Amino acid sequence: MTGLRFDGRVAIITGAGQGLGKSHARLLASRGARVVVNDVGGSVTGEGSDTGLAELLAAEIRAGGGEAVADVNSVATPEGGAAIVQTALDAFGRVDIVINNAGILRDRMFADMTTDLVDPVLDVHLKGAFNVTRPAFAIMQKQGYGRIVSTCSASGILGSPAKANYGAAKTGLIGLTRVIAAEGAPHNIKANALSPIAYTRMLAHSLEVPEADDQLGPDPDAAKEQLTTMFTEAFDAELVSPAVAFLAHEDCPVSGECYTAGGGQVSRWFIGRTQGYFNRGLTIEDVAVNFTQIRDETGYTVMNDPAEEVGQVLTAIADNAASVR
Repeated sequence: MTGLRFDGRVAIITGAGQGLGKSHARLLASRGARVVVNDVGGSVTGEGSDTGLAELLAAEIRAGGGEAVADVNSVATPEGGAAIVQTALDAFGRVDIVINNAGILRDRMFADMTTDLVDPVLDVHLKGAFNVTRPAFAIMQKQGYGRIVSTCSASGILGSPAKANYGAAKTGLIGLTRVIAAEGAPHNIKANALSPIAYTRMLAHSLEVPEADDQLGPDPDAAKEQLTTMFTEAFDAELVSPAVAFLAHEDCPVSGECYTAGGGQVSRWFIGRTQGYFNRGLTIEDVAVNFTQIRDETGYTVMNDPAEEVGQVLTAIADNAASVR
């Protein structure tokens, strides 16, 4: 097939000064997108700032013949999110793509997790995506086109020790993605989420916090070295960006879905619903006795929206009523 390009499209990429966001920005710019490189340049835990990171990448893109502007507003406030979108409008006059990539870590085991560790992570990951996407969504509605890609994580989908704050924020983005997809459908706005597998400074940080030692066996230092080697060799950030770029492209055929990419493999995550057990006189004991059947994944279905799930329950009720007549 011919090369997929983004000529005429304007993309906002948050947290694009380094890591995955930087790779995404480079790829989209190389395919013709005009890019807003957003990054406050803070540490992996959210402290400090380096406003030069965003401009450094924007200058690199321009030097290579692309179009890019830097933005150093924080996604963590509604005012910052609106300012990021305004940067795109001032520079390029429109917004077609939002890639919610900005993120920080504040790892701690759940028993020791405090609000000063939870709130900043939610502010950047979950509220940050809301703060940038909401004003962009309004513009996309008016122009009848938009693509939104939000970065989720296996730490939320599957669970990961010391990441209750991060996992909750990242999985919250899946719910946000589903709602935006439903509301955006009449306006040709598609929203999807992607869980990356890549060696980044966030992964490096996670391996260095004290909580990691308890999860890495009797020789944590050797395990860290082995994991670092494996990830640096197998999971380059540039192997994630093609999947993100396709989800951000006008040819993307899906919305409201969740994918994962890493090491050259792209797969879909989905939520399945078992056929379960039905009894209109349901008791606690019925649940206990039939729990194996409830959990049996044979013949599972994948629901598109809550109404479809309710419809499945109503069908079971109707079938039961017919069988007892």
